[in-house]
Amino acid sequence: MKRTSTLLAGAFAGLLLLSACGGGSDPLGPSGGGQEPAATDTIRITSADFPENRLLAEIYAQALEKAGVSVERDFGIGAREVYFPGLRDGSWDLVPDYTGVLLQHINPDASETAPDEVYAALKEQVPAPLTVLERSTAENKDAVVVTAETAQRYGRSLADYGPACSELVFGGPPEFQTRPDGLPGIEQTYGCTFKEFRALDTGGPITVAALADGTVQAANLFTTDPTIEERGFVVLEDPLNNFAAQNVVPLINSAKATPQVTEALNAVSAKLTTEGLVELNRQLNAPEKPEVNTVAEAWLAENGL
Repeated sequence: MKRTSTLLAGAFAGLLLLSACGGGSDPLGPSGGGQEPAATDTIRITSADFPENRLLAEIYAQALEKAGVSVERDFGIGAREVYFPGLRDGSWDLVPDYTGVLLQHINPDASETAPDEVYAALKEQVPAPLTVLERSTAENKDAVVVTAETAQRYGRSLADYGPACSELVFGGPPEFQTRPDGLPGIEQTYGCTFKEFRALDTGGPITVAALADGTVQAANLFTTDPTIEERGFVVLEDPLNNFAAQNVVPLINSAKATPQVTEALNAVSAKLTTEGLVELNRQLNAPEKPEVNTVAEAWLAENGL
């Protein structure tokens, strides 16, 4: 299902304006998706706007359908700053999310970084009417990625960079410029202030191309992205844990988390692994560009789901 580009652009622009002006009384989002809630016996699933998250949403959708649950798909809505308010107002019911960045969205002052600590804090702090189900061991972390040449010149750890960051242009999704573990966190934790920020896509081909051709010298990519290895890029070490654990977790409206739904989604979480996520992303990036539903169906079959 597709929302109109006008609606998405307007919603995102409004969010950015309110953020820049300090407007809105709710730090978790001033507005929602603007849709009527789905029927009580239906789960309306959304996703962020990058391939892995769409795939996870499709895996959730097919797992629920196999369990006899009615599902609506509304994928690729945008960043957490867009879909989170919509989950709270009932426009959507379920999204695959990542524990650490979700916790920091809810509580920018969160200090937990280890997987169990992050998950425990998240369960306590996620606001009504939402809840999280069982987390998976699968982890996809944000990372600062550079070329091998840049790593050879400056080092392989964020702790090596410091003042050298002033010589480097950084590229990533627009929201990385303001998220607690984005540029503000890197600057505070490592004393690293980049020369310039360029808004690109969310861990996608535009960012990869900009890093490869030198348009940017450092970029935000996801650790499960197979192009990191294929291109010979280097994920900079994060010894001070600017990036907390980011395990895949279902974020759902509590009213829709019936035993039937919970069992189906927890079964998916139990089978997801980090290595499996890398392989799923590799399949999505294959030359034949398989459909998301095809990859999801094959993964469910392979895992007995």
